[in-house]
Amino acid sequence: MTSANLTRQETGARSANVSVHDIRVELDLTGAPDPGSSGFPTTTRLAIELAEAGTTWLDFLGEEVRGLRIDDAACDVRWDGARIALPELAAGSHTVVVDAVGAYSRSGEGLHRFRDPVDGETYLYTQYEPADSRRVMACFEQPDMKARYTFVVSAPRGWQVLSNQSAVSVAETDDAQTVEFAPTLPISSYITSVAAGPYHRVNAEWRKGDRRVPLGVLCRASLAAHLDADEIIEITRQGLDFYDDAFAYPYPWGKYDQVFVPEYNLGAMENPGLVTFTEQYVFRGAATRAQHQGRANTILHEMAHMWFGDLVTMRWWDDLWLKESFADYMGAHASVAATQFTDAWVSFANRRKAWAYTQDQLPTTHPIVADIPDLEAAKLNFDGITYAKGAAVLKQLVAFVGEDAFFEGARRYFARHAFGNTTLDDLLAELAEVSGRDMRAWSAAWLQTTGVSTLSLERTDAASAVLVQSEVRPHRLQVGLYDLEATSLALRERIAVGLGEERTALALAEADLTLINDADLTYAKARLDERSLDAVEQALSSLGDPLARALVWSSLWNATRDGDLAAERYLRIVHRHAPLESDSALLSGVLLNASFAIEHFVADGARAARRREWLETTAEALIAAEAGSDGQLAWARAFAAAAAFDDGRHQEVRALLEGDAPVGLPMDPELRWSLLTALVATGHADADDVAAEQRRDDTASGRTAAITALAARPVADVRAQAWQSAWHDTALSNDHLTATIDGLRAGGRRDLISGFDDEYFSRIREAWAQRSIEIARRLVLGLFPDAESLDQVDAWLAENADAPGALRRLVVEQRDHLARSLRVREAQP
Repeated sequence: MTSANLTRQETGARSANVSVHDIRVELDLTGAPDPGSSGFPTTTRLAIELAEAGTTWLDFLGEEVRGLRIDDAACDVRWDGARIALPELAAGSHTVVVDAVGAYSRSGEGLHRFRDPVDGETYLYTQYEPADSRRVMACFEQPDMKARYTFVVSAPRGWQVLSNQSAVSVAETDDAQTVEFAPTLPISSYITSVAAGPYHRVNAEWRKGDRRVPLGVLCRASLAAHLDADEIIEITRQGLDFYDDAFAYPYPWGKYDQVFVPEYNLGAMENPGLVTFTEQYVFRGAATRAQHQGRANTILHEMAHMWFGDLVTMRWWDDLWLKESFADYMGAHASVAATQFTDAWVSFANRRKAWAYTQDQLPTTHPIVADIPDLEAAKLNFDGITYAKGAAVLKQLVAFVGEDAFFEGARRYFARHAFGNTTLDDLLAELAEVSGRDMRAWSAAWLQTTGVSTLSLERTDAASAVLVQSEVRPHRLQVGLYDLEATSLALRERIAVGLGEERTALALAEADLTLINDADLTYAKARLDERSLDAVEQALSSLGDPLARALVWSSLWNATRDGDLAAERYLRIVHRHAPLESDSALLSGVLLNASFAIEHFVADGARAARRREWLETTAEALIAAEAGSDGQLAWARAFAAAAAFDDGRHQEVRALLEGDAPVGLPMDPELRWSLLTALVATGHADADDVAAEQRRDDTASGRTAAITALAARPVADVRAQAWQSAWHDTALSNDHLTATIDGLRAGGRRDLISGFDDEYFSRIREAWAQRSIEIARRLVLGLFPDAESLDQVDAWLAENADAPGALRRLVVEQRDHLARSLRVREAQP
């Protein structure tokens, strides 16, 4: 373990003796537009207090530490590249000043610098979670050492300069400006934030009574025409209205800026007063309702963090769920309660929970309240357990204690712990007090265990059945009984059920479809019995309730992944009912799953035929879709994806690019690039075609897409060049690395890249040691071989027992995905 990988034990000891009160950070970003300038001056002044005399350290990752002063006296600099050692200090108050040089980032970690190819302008933004604020300032990189931060930022004149608080002064020269911001309230280092550049800005305001919160929505100037700020501001106001009432704690952070930034590693980040989002939420072309719903959900997720995470913060990353699970739950809940997206739980049931089910079946699964010994482990725990399973379990908690008790517990939690740090017990105490429920037993069953239960029905006679759960937990759920009338499924009744044993006898009449966990109140994989399976194969699309359809689609997919439902039967159901699916969130998920099933679960000898059938299905559904509908756009995207694996419709793909598109289909840049990449991957377009398309779309997104298309050419030397570039070209940004990997793997052409399998396993330890964790993670995951056996990965794991735990976790997880694919393919009839 390097000194950069802080442990829970040592950071706990540090915060036990050292308190930090005020931190002043001065950043000189005036040189940012110069590509030859690799770093920026950064000065940090910290007011600290030691309970007892002793030594400690500050965290900093950068180019240089130029000076260290303590109580106005110069000290020798002892810096190992990650930690600045402080000399023995007496008990009491001290002032520490660090002069250093930070490094501009191209990986999305720390202070990311981006040059817009459209206009040549430079943009900066910070991204720190969980531990990258030390790339910008000297700090105590742990969430339980909160401080009041004052940022002073020098930048080119004319730029927008932003931080968590509003500016209190601006001093300008001919070509520069220095902006000082108001001090923050006490916050952790990882949610401090700075953004700077010629961002386009739209101003608004949220009002309630005599309270005012200034709102700002920002993006790159070259994307201004695509920024639908009105909808974003509407969602923001609705969210602030909802949370202000629900939490009974006024929004505490002053302003509320939201900035959409390029080459972002996450969907968004909850920096109080300056929330950052991926630019993928600025839709350059057509967007489905599901995409708008997803953006609204993310806006409301990040807003929930203003309370869950920012106002009250977990003490250490073990309790990451205290912010992420709650924010994931609140994103959907607030969408339904406060916005037009009243069907948000449909997408949650089908997409978010699928992420959780996948993660929870890996050998590396962990409890929602996890054991996080160090920062590398924390980085990898931003996963489907912490987010989606945690949110699903909170939905079960609301069913357990009642919605009124849940929100009253949250209100008391915020009032009692505002600006502090907490653990699991602090929240459970509030919920137990207001609900009168045994929260410790509930926590032991749901938060401190691993794995997902499978619920299935055993029919005993026409009027009774036994509900069986594979892993015993308490559940409150509903069972829906549906009758097949002609060719339509109609709800007869829903029955409330409480489970606490492995087998629960129920008075349950027979039905054509018995839907376990109807209304999606609990977290479990619900199996369909054979009669129900026959009914949905015949009439799934006739179910009028989109949430019921979501649960059926989810059940079918889980059974396919587990090898309990033949992949070809699953695909038959998709072929029959996906073209009739009206919910764009459900449809997009089903289309992705069908493609994945073909590549991973269909028997090897049948894959080519299934690829061709899928291509035909997508082409026919595109032609039949209603002009201008979400379905038409979704099927066009699926057709482009399918055409990368089978060239049976390459002439139609070319025709679409040349303007022969169905009425109502918007041929936006993203769709055009997908279609062109399909032609390139199948050998029906070349580098000249890519160059022509890039001239048509010479934007940041266009250049990234061109990298993928060029690497997708089905030529061994081209794929080999992409392989070498991924490992060796350290100038690649995070997005450009992913684009290179995507091109390398385009079209499922294992024959072009299988020769690199041995080299992969010889490279990953070096990459983990030398590259940032974000870049190394992309390499390890993106280039893992889709091999025909487990021999190579098992050999690596046996020979590398001493590899860093986070790296081994990634490899173990990839091994499990491969093992599942091999096992399910082998089991196909």
